[in-house]
Amino acid sequence: MGADPISIWNSKYAWSLIAREAPPKRPPAERINDTDEIYLGYDEAAVRAQASRCIQCPNPGCVQACPLGNRIPEWLALAAAGDFLGAAEVSRSTSNMPEICSRICPQERLCESACFLCGPSDPVAIGAVERFINDFALRHEVATAVPAYPNGFKVGVVGSGPGGIACADELAKQGFEVTVFDAQTRPGGLLANGIPEFKLNRGLVERRIEVLKARGVVFRLGVRVGSDLSLRELQEQFDAVFLAFGAQRPKSIDIPGAELDGVVQALPFLVGTDMNLPSRDLPVSVKGKRVVVLGGGDTAMDCLRLAVRSEAMDALCLYRRDLANMPGSRAEYANALEEGARFQFLTNPVALEGTPAGAVARVRCERMELGAPDAGGRRRPKPVPGSEFEVPADLVLVAYGFDPAPFPAGSDFCRLALSDWGGIIVDSNQMTSVPGVFAGGDSTRGPSLVVHAVRDGRRAAAGMERYLASVKA
Repeated sequence: MGADPISIWNSKYAWSLIAREAPPKRPPAERINDTDEIYLGYDEAAVRAQASRCIQCPNPGCVQACPLGNRIPEWLALAAAGDFLGAAEVSRSTSNMPEICSRICPQERLCESACFLCGPSDPVAIGAVERFINDFALRHEVATAVPAYPNGFKVGVVGSGPGGIACADELAKQGFEVTVFDAQTRPGGLLANGIPEFKLNRGLVERRIEVLKARGVVFRLGVRVGSDLSLRELQEQFDAVFLAFGAQRPKSIDIPGAELDGVVQALPFLVGTDMNLPSRDLPVSVKGKRVVVLGGGDTAMDCLRLAVRSEAMDALCLYRRDLANMPGSRAEYANALEEGARFQFLTNPVALEGTPAGAVARVRCERMELGAPDAGGRRRPKPVPGSEFEVPADLVLVAYGFDPAPFPAGSDFCRLALSDWGGIIVDSNQMTSVPGVFAGGDSTRGPSLVVHAVRDGRRAAAGMERYLASVKA
């Protein structure tokens, strides 16, 4: 007879007795026909077994590698013991949206990469366990979010993405009267208006917004700050302001032929095709088309996977570096491959060529090779002489990333000090050059991870409390 599973889970050598197992996924042939989430999740026995692989390091590298400092070994121990609600409570103590971060954070580059077991074995499946315990709590807990006793302060939050949600949540729990402004008609920022549902179920974002509303947070949607509402008006209405409007100006493609019909930025494609919001571009049809995606980040992976689901004839990613230097999540890369997307590495587009009618028809490319590392540590690509070739394309999706959008001409937001690349400059408390005005997320650091925006929002909330305590004393 085999060993008792409970005794194995309680063993300090469980990591050597239990292999790491990823949560099951729906078959690719099934999932490409819908936009439902692809992961089925662990059952209770599996999650206890996977959580028990944690050896409870005295100085856990996973905590240090997590931008939020999540108390990972603590909730892994509770999950291994079967106390899933207790584990979720610990998880929520440092994260305002663990059910979301567990789905979209690149754990393989953060907490799991720092797991001590990466040497002798495979790392603990931290992200999958985090997802299970928080989904379990959502299914079994009774909603307890209620307004806190008011402390007399009013705060305006601009942007309802992850940074804005985290800041509003922290402030509302401390009794602040919080109003969140967003230009979109649906709150959630890119969580709700840019990430496909097969990667993040929109119901989770909607539930998180409902929790904020239950705490008394007010949402004013369809308001464009800078044109509909000035910085002066925000300062007059609120004791402090947090700016979390992200970076949504797409990086342009600076090669000949960029103006051809059929050359589309990634975000309008993702929003129009997946959500069909009336305020955005009409859906971009890819059915029966040869789709080429330029870029190697998570947005490129989203475009490829959505193109497959939208019945593209072909979905091909062109990336100028190799796989090892590609910034996108390896899990998302693997999912895209399973679903039929193709990748061509060390390939750099140099021109887009069109038909006589002005529609894109080909991408002219050159082969690349990797040279010395750049300032970010990735090896710099350089062209291989005489290596040009062509790739047929009916639709080119540009996924080169985003920059902060400039403030409208004449806007008093121009009072804010900006970096040389257009980001808002903040101090260690997330406060800008204008006293009482704080900022965080992509508008201060450039396009980054959701978990970084959450951290900025939490820091800003703490900074606001200190600031208001000092100026109102």
